[in-house]
Amino acid sequence: MNRGMKHFITVSDYSIEQLDRMIDVAGKLKSKKTELSLKGKTLILLFLNPSLRTRTSFELAMKQLGGWVVTLNAGGDTWKLETEEGMVMDGTSVEHIKDAAKVLGRYADAVGIRAFAKGENWEKDKKDPVIDVFIRYAGVPVINMESSLYHPNQALADIMTIQEKYGKDLKGLPVTITWANHVNPLPMAVPNSILLACSIFGMDIRFVCPAKYDLDTCIVDRAQDLSVISGGKITVTDNISEGFKGSKVVYAKSWGSLQFYGKKKEEQKYRKNLVHWIVDDGKMKLTDNAIFMHCLPVRRGLVVSDSVIDSSSSFVYDEAENRLHAQKSVLYHILGV
Repeated sequence: MNRGMKHFITVSDYSIEQLDRMIDVAGKLKSKKTELSLKGKTLILLFLNPSLRTRTSFELAMKQLGGWVVTLNAGGDTWKLETEEGMVMDGTSVEHIKDAAKVLGRYADAVGIRAFAKGENWEKDKKDPVIDVFIRYAGVPVINMESSLYHPNQALADIMTIQEKYGKDLKGLPVTITWANHVNPLPMAVPNSILLACSIFGMDIRFVCPAKYDLDTCIVDRAQDLSVISGGKITVTDNISEGFKGSKVVYAKSWGSLQFYGKKKEEQKYRKNLVHWIVDDGKMKLTDNAIFMHCLPVRRGLVVSDSVIDSSSSFVYDEAENRLHAQKSVLYHILGV
């Protein structure tokens, strides 16, 4: 991908110093210690998948900075879009994604895209084809609002939330990133991004997941390289007790298995033996008074118990609030300076 233009695709495109600066700006905006303006700037948001926090926080962020925002839901507000290259469009799709990218780029100063993995062929999905099309054809900065591989705005808000609790220097902080059960195989963008972000900041990461739920080696290898640079550590384990012991942060998320990719019924059958993969009081007691984090939405009673998410240790709403402030900082980073 051509990253010469100032896009926001993955946190791993940025150094710890750059991310810290963006978080600093977000914190000042949150505490109203600074005012920034994007008056006269226009942002278009294109959603190929549902959204609650991302859409709301981006719309409010742009409006509160004084800019203009237009939100489109693909297939509802727009023509049905074709995302495959070289297709003879004799089916239900009316407009090709590359044509949409070229047009939207002429209307706006930046474009935000949400395009989940299709969940059928990982080798295709991992190339992030929709994001790639907009980077190549839009001609303006592109903001990734969650793709097959990454959810950088969530990760930035996550780090901001952890820093609010434990301070700016997170090197060596013990963090548990844990898989949790779910009725469906979910995208891997969130676990990929929080793993990369924690690696950049040098944390002591315990990546906890059952057999067959390892992330793609391209992500794990990149995270390991970033941890070496930052002086952090990554331990991958399927031992829940080992993975939770002594942690200060528990970040829960479900994701699909690459071994079952595109085989939903087979994976659902396999998951019947994983119902104990829920973050409950027993697991939290293994930690060192850890805070609980999740990107939301969350399946209560499946991913996390009510007693954990409703406790004083739960920081899920701080995370959600920080999306607004972190995204203001991202928008200003891209459009204001």
